[in-house]
Amino acid sequence: MKIVLENLTKRYPHLNRKIKEEVVAVDHFSFEIPDGQLIGLLGPSGCGKSTTLNMICGLEKPTEGKIYFGDDDVTQLPPENRGVGMVFQSYALYPHLTVRQNITFPLENLKGKDRLSKEEMNRKAEEAAALVQIERLMDRRPGEISGGQQQRVAIARALVKRPRVLLLDEPLSNLDARLRLQTREEIRRIQRETGITTVFVTHDQEEAMSISDRIVVMEKGVVQQIGKPQEVYDDPVNLFVAKFLGTPPINVFDGNVKGGMLYIGPDAVLKLAGVPDGPVTVGVRPEGFVLQEDGPLACRLRAVEVMGRDTSVVSENDACQGPQIRSIIPSESRVDTSARQVRFALKPAKVRLFDVKSGASIPFEA
Repeated sequence: MKIVLENLTKRYPHLNRKIKEEVVAVDHFSFEIPDGQLIGLLGPSGCGKSTTLNMICGLEKPTEGKIYFGDDDVTQLPPENRGVGMVFQSYALYPHLTVRQNITFPLENLKGKDRLSKEEMNRKAEEAAALVQIERLMDRRPGEISGGQQQRVAIARALVKRPRVLLLDEPLSNLDARLRLQTREEIRRIQRETGITTVFVTHDQEEAMSISDRIVVMEKGVVQQIGKPQEVYDDPVNLFVAKFLGTPPINVFDGNVKGGMLYIGPDAVLKLAGVPDGPVTVGVRPEGFVLQEDGPLACRLRAVEVMGRDTSVVSENDACQGPQIRSIIPSESRVDTSARQVRFALKPAKVRLFDVKSGASIPFEA
C-alpha cells in the first residue's frame, strides 16, 4: 500500500495561553512512501516524528494537508477504518489476558461480513504467532514472558488483521542492547515476508539505518533529508544531519579555505577545488582519519581505547568544536601511547564542508 503525505502540517495552541502564536509540530511534510517499503522516521525528541505517525494512524487530525493510502483519501477517516496496525513503545498488552487472547483481541471487534468464528480467530492468531516465533508462549500471560517476547506479542497483535500499513512507534526503546539488535532484525524479516508498507519511528539512528529502505531525518517539524541510509550518511545536506547520523558522531572543526587548500587551525590538511576562500565548518567522520607519522593534522593525544576489531584514538585540537576528537582506526595500527602528539592524514571521501552560517553542505572536489 502506497502512502502519500501532501503538505502535512500539525499545529497546537501554545501551553501558555497568553502566547497566541501556535506551536508547529509538523511543518508541510510532503513524501511518498512506495508500496512494500520500510521507512525510518528519524530525529531527536520533539522533532515531530511521532506526531506524523499519529496523523498517518488517525489518532491526530492534521491542521493542513492530506493523507492518501493508495488512491484513497484517508485524512478524515477514523483509525479503525484505515486498516493500520500500530505497535507502541510500551507494548500496551492486557495483563489479565493470555498471549493468544491479546493477539485475537482486535479480531473480536470485527462486525458484519468481517466477523470471524472462534476457530478462524485462533487460526489467524497461530499464523501471526508463527510469524514472530512465539507459538510456544500462547497460553502464558504478559507478566510471565520477557520484554522482547512481549514486544513480539504486540507486533503479532498488530499483524493479525493483515493491515494495509504497519506503524511502529519507538518499539525497541524499552529493550536492552542485545534484545534491541535481535528484535530489529526480526522486524525487518517480518516486514520482508509480509510485504506490508511500514513506518518505523525512532531517535536511534543506528536502528533506522540498519533496517530501513529509506530514512527521513526531521528537526523541529521540518524534513531535513530523505534518502537511502548510506547515501544520507555519506552525503548529508547540512550539518544537523551530519551530526545526527553516526556512532561515534562526526568530528566538527573550524576551518578555512585558502588558495585551494583546506586548513584546520594552522595545518593544511587537504587540497580541494571548487570552494572559494573563506571560513568553513569541517566535518570528519571518525573512520576518516589515517594514522600517519608525517600526517598534516596534529592533535594532542589523550587516550587510546582498543575495541578488538578497531582502535579508538581520543585526541584534542584547538580548532575542534567539541571537547575531543574520536578517530576510529584499524586495530593493526599501533599508537605510541607515551607520545604527547598524534598525527593524521584525512580520507577525502570522509570529509564534508558546511557553510558557517547556514550549515548547508558545500560541495567540493578533492
